[in-house]
Amino acid sequence: EKGLKDGHKGVDEADDADERLPLPTEEAAVGDGVTYKIYTREEEIAEIVGLIDKDLSEPYSIFTYRYFIYNWPQHTHIAVHEGKVAGVIVCKLDRHRDYNRGYIAMLAVDTKLRGKGIGSCLISKAIRSLREEACEEVVLETECSNKGAMKLYEAMGFFRDKRLLRYYLNGGDAFRLKLWFPGVSYYYT
Repeated sequence: EKGLKDGHKGVDEADDADERLPLPTEEAAVGDGVTYKIYTREEEIAEIVGLIDKDLSEPYSIFTYRYFIYNWPQHTHIAVHEGKVAGVIVCKLDRHRDYNRGYIAMLAVDTKLRGKGIGSCLISKAIRSLREEACEEVVLETECSNKGAMKLYEAMGFFRDKRLLRYYLNGGDAFRLKLWFPGVSYYYT
C-alpha cells in the first residue's frame, strides 16, 4: 500500500506515535489575520519565489521551484496574510532505500511575522501531509550558522544526523537534520 515494503508500518499503525512528536495542532497567528492553504495556482509561484529568495542564502532557479511544487503540490503549504504569501514550506516525498522519505526543501516566513509560530505551524502541516502518504522519516539541510532554524527544527523533534562540509555555494557547512517517527520499523533497528 502506497509503496510500503513488508514490515514497515504505515500511518494507521504509527498514528499514536505521531502524537508524541512536538507538533503544534493549532494554526498560529490566526488572530493576526493569517490563514493557511495548500498551493493551488501558478500565480502563487512568483510570491513564493520572492519570499524565499529574500531569506535563503542559496539561489534557486525557477526550475527548482517548479520541480518541487509541480510534482508535490500537496506538500507545499502557504501562510497568507493580507492577501499575500507570508510563509511557505516546500516539500517532496519519494522512496529512499526501502522506505518513504519526506524532504523539506525550503521554509521561509516574512520577517515582519516571525516569532508568532507560523514556521512551526507550516512544518507541522508539512509533516502531517507527508505522514498521510506513509512518510517514514523527514530530512532537510540547514546552514550550521543558522541558529534560528536549528533551534526551530530541534524543538520540533529533528536531530542532527551529519555535518556536510562546504555544502553551500558560499562555502558554508550544513547540518542534515532528520525526524524519525517512533513506531516505524527502522526506528527500532
